[in-house]
Amino acid sequence: MTVSTPGPGFRPRAALAMSPEAAAAVLDPESLDALAALCDLAPPPVLDDFTTPRARAVLADVDLLVTGWGCPPLDEDTLGAAPRLRAVVHTAGSVRRHITDACWERGIEVSSAASANAVPVAEYTLAMILLTGKHVLERARAYRATRTRDDWLRTPRTIGNHRRTIGILSASLTGRRVIELLHPHDLNLLLHDPYVTDADAAELGVERVELDELFARSDTVSVHTPLLPTTRGLVSRELIEAMRPGAVLINTARGAVVDQDALTDAAVAGRIRAVVDVTDPEVLPPGHPLWDCDNVLLTPHLAGSQGNEWRRLADLALAETARWASGAGFLHPVRRERLAFQA
Repeated sequence: MTVSTPGPGFRPRAALAMSPEAAAAVLDPESLDALAALCDLAPPPVLDDFTTPRARAVLADVDLLVTGWGCPPLDEDTLGAAPRLRAVVHTAGSVRRHITDACWERGIEVSSAASANAVPVAEYTLAMILLTGKHVLERARAYRATRTRDDWLRTPRTIGNHRRTIGILSASLTGRRVIELLHPHDLNLLLHDPYVTDADAAELGVERVELDELFARSDTVSVHTPLLPTTRGLVSRELIEAMRPGAVLINTARGAVVDQDALTDAAVAGRIRAVVDVTDPEVLPPGHPLWDCDNVLLTPHLAGSQGNEWRRLADLALAETARWASGAGFLHPVRRERLAFQA
């Protein structure tokens, strides 16, 4: 079988591999038309099961897979049915659920839209940092209950965002984006990431600190650590108990990064406040104390790309497909050696 090399004039054969729901959400008709202009795109339905006769027929002829949420694992058996496959463009963030060791051993190039998905997560985080700094949620609830305005000249000096200390846990793609968005505000920024040097921190415009110092010094700690075997339960009871009274813990990463029992105990006791977009499990049981805790905002894993933000993922995937087909290579590659540090 002759396999063409990406470069000027190369038109890859491609297929979509994800759940039908993900394809309908992320790839609107305009995006599909743009993709079809770049590739010989296999007709629908999308591939969500690589074992069917139709999937095997499609896989036999593809150079490129455009994947998304719900893509089955690209294991050795599947790759055996796809002898031409050379690249995967993922329209979401993490590739851990479908990119296997067999892909790396085959030398398949992989791209991810993780940087695009980091944008709305960082925007959500910025909003929550500023809102909790002003105690907006609690004060709005009190205003609704009393229907009277408090004496604003007696506002406690613990309220406000002037020179508050914000701790960022992990210089991930999202963590770095949050830092970038925070810089225009008059805040003190701390960072803990074991892979960031003092020189790196200086370039980011933050103070690098150890993990225990991050929690002890910060008015708000925002968690952006990927869930890995080494980070499960990283935000421990000891760290949560070291937080300042009234401090805020924001988690938009993964629920299991935080000791949820310790967070619940501290929040229910009124020691800390929290913004929790991810829990373990998702969704919490109906009787879980966090549902009724007034100083906790629970949101349903909505910080990531949703609604019109999906277009950003599609646009990045289209740009990566065009680059790869032209021979320029991916601008947002996923490297096997970096997976130990990435979601």
